[in-house]
Amino acid sequence: METKIERTWVELVRGDITQMDVDAIVTATTDQLWMETGVSGAIKRVGGQVIEDEARAQAPIELGDAVPTTGGELKARWVVHAAVTGENSSTDAATIAKATRRSLEVAEMLGARTVALPPFVSGAGGFPLYSCTTIMMAALRDYFRAHPRSGIKRVFLTCFDATTEAAFANALAGINRFVAVGR
Repeated sequence: METKIERTWVELVRGDITQMDVDAIVTATTDQLWMETGVSGAIKRVGGQVIEDEARAQAPIELGDAVPTTGGELKARWVVHAAVTGENSSTDAATIAKATRRSLEVAEMLGARTVALPPFVSGAGGFPLYSCTTIMMAALRDYFRAHPRSGIKRVFLTCFDATTEAAFANALAGINRFVAVGR
């Protein structure tokens, strides 16, 4: 399933984000940029400690902000670390939307043409998955509408399991309906 927003394709992909052959992968993390669990932990295990070391050197960052590091041993050239939660592991809709947009800005600054993006709260964030993916899709739509000449050509919504895939498919279908109706 995919849709086009301005000049950028947004595509749903089932698989392991650490194996994606893209310019940049995004991970949700705390404002302290630790990479212990979830997607961040998997990225560190596959890509190496250097990724967390580079991230931690930039900590702390504000909730909703994002910073880049190298991709270490990953196929991806860069990792974009989005601060979605604080130390209390909770988040809200505004932070998810801001972190989504900021991740795209950082990827754009790096020159990334392809970006893999997981849901930001499928694990410890405590925010409902379907709401999260809907907020992220709206933020993607708004970003690419505001940046119609974006250098990002493809965003892969990366899903590790069937539940996440269903949530992103639902959000993507909603965007497709919105795009079909008009601006």
